[in-house]
Amino acid sequence: MQMNWTILLLTAIIPMVMGFIWYNPKVFGKSWMNATGLTEDKMKGANMALIFTLSYIFSFMFAMYLYSGVVIHQNHIYSIFANDQSTEATAYVKDFMDKYGNNFRTFKHGAFHGVLLGLFLILPVVATNAMFERRGFKYIAINVGYWTVCAALMGGMICAYA
Repeated sequence: MQMNWTILLLTAIIPMVMGFIWYNPKVFGKSWMNATGLTEDKMKGANMALIFTLSYIFSFMFAMYLYSGVVIHQNHIYSIFANDQSTEATAYVKDFMDKYGNNFRTFKHGAFHGVLLGLFLILPVVATNAMFERRGFKYIAINVGYWTVCAALMGGMICAYA
């Protein structure tokens, strides 16, 4: 299966766009700032070019992870046969992909796996850190909600179009 770099590069933009919406003061921005203890003054003076560049790189890494098998199940067959370059293995993989290569390749299926990732990976990680940082439920809900929506949109786009 050929990697669709264009879709991955576009998918990596989703968290940035969602961040502009989600953390807007008219949506969850004010609540998020209160939950983190940030103020407008503390927000000033940051190196935004560096922050956005690194955010995009991290989003691209997240998109690569989603692509690697979280939302496109067929990618697992390549890891199973990675060390077997025999003609028989190659024919088997080709036959398998011809028959099943497009199964479960919908936006809905990818979004479903993105939501599962949000609930079973992002929630435990963020909530654990938040508890030790003495952050409240609002902090957890805002950040986990954001990443779950991002994972759902990214998973859907990758599954349907990559």
